[in-house]
Amino acid sequence: MADSTGRTEAPEIAAITEPMGTPHIREADASAAPPVYVIGAGPGGLAVAAALRARGVRAVVVDKADAVGASWRGHYDRLHLHTTRRLSGLPGLRIPRRFGRWVSRDNVVRYLEKYAEYHELELVTGVEVHRVVRAEGTAAADGARWILEGDGGRLLAARAVVVATGFNHTPHLPDWPGRDTYEGELLHASRYRNAGPYAGKDVLVVGVGNTGAEIAVDLAEGGAERVRLAVRTAPHIVRRTTAGWASQRTAILVRRLPVRVVDRLARGVARMSVPDLSAYGLPRPAVGLYSRVREGAIPVQDPGLIAAVRGGRVSPVAAVSSFDGASVVLADGTRLSPDAVIAATGYRRGLEPLVGHLDVLDGRGRPRAGRPATHTPGLYFTGYTNPISGNLRELSRDAERIAEAISRH
Repeated sequence: MADSTGRTEAPEIAAITEPMGTPHIREADASAAPPVYVIGAGPGGLAVAAALRARGVRAVVVDKADAVGASWRGHYDRLHLHTTRRLSGLPGLRIPRRFGRWVSRDNVVRYLEKYAEYHELELVTGVEVHRVVRAEGTAAADGARWILEGDGGRLLAARAVVVATGFNHTPHLPDWPGRDTYEGELLHASRYRNAGPYAGKDVLVVGVGNTGAEIAVDLAEGGAERVRLAVRTAPHIVRRTTAGWASQRTAILVRRLPVRVVDRLARGVARMSVPDLSAYGLPRPAVGLYSRVREGAIPVQDPGLIAAVRGGRVSPVAAVSSFDGASVVLADGTRLSPDAVIAATGYRRGLEPLVGHLDVLDGRGRPRAGRPATHTPGLYFTGYTNPISGNLRELSRDAERIAEAISRH
């Protein structure tokens, strides 16, 4: 049966046992012809491997962690997908209906484990690939195009390589003046799990993307005495659903329209569905929603932030400018002394050590790839954009494109 996007629905595994356990792990056979190596056992890497296997192409997924979905396992407890279950499944296996419309972090992990098991993916875990180089000499003569340099001097010969180490690879903490001598507690959002340790405390959350907004709400609901949210650029806030219609579906419908048209439509929808929070320190953005998306800023899918701000449980403040001893200095000159500062300041792709020498990255460290490959034959990237239509949906579509491109060659 086809869904509203025209794609044929994959089968669903109705019963995913709890606890799931570790999927079947098989070491690659070094004596066989070079396989396709997929670096990263997150959703993008698993999706590519499954799509390749469906086309009869041998793919080996290698990951430095000891299980699939490592980055998902490390996310904060409250996290749910901001995209719907039906539009978030990977190729060949739907997410079980019993996981609900908005799938929790733990159920995403269960799904990824089951996905690897169901597709009988070939996984090599606990091995980090540090560098990808072009094959030469004997390796090239044997059909290898690339050599992966791994832990302990391990060399893996590949006919093609798919890099899927993830959008959220390396936590980014801005180099604020005074940061290294700050006397208070400062941590990146990647280390935040839940509000328990912050009950009764004064907490400053820095950054008002989806992660910062949700952590701020989690703290406010979890017993923090005071929660402030440092805002550098006012975000676009959208309702996750309106009258049962998911905003993701709207994003899919409009994503190929001209930017100015989407900006105008989004402006009208925001006026009808999102109250003006200017009086609380969150003015409506001057730049259009889709214009911001094209710059890399995804709108905030409201996790309860609107209600928390209007109710005084979360207080927006100016951006962080610097640290001074035990104080945090804001851009407007205000000095705060919170018990903890949680920096939801994003991630870097961290691709430079792996492929930076191959001239395939732009000035911001992102793949210069079109879809599905770079100009370098046999080297592919997936998962390094943050599309308005949903990351998992686009990972699935990219997986099919990459697998088709590899199978043709």
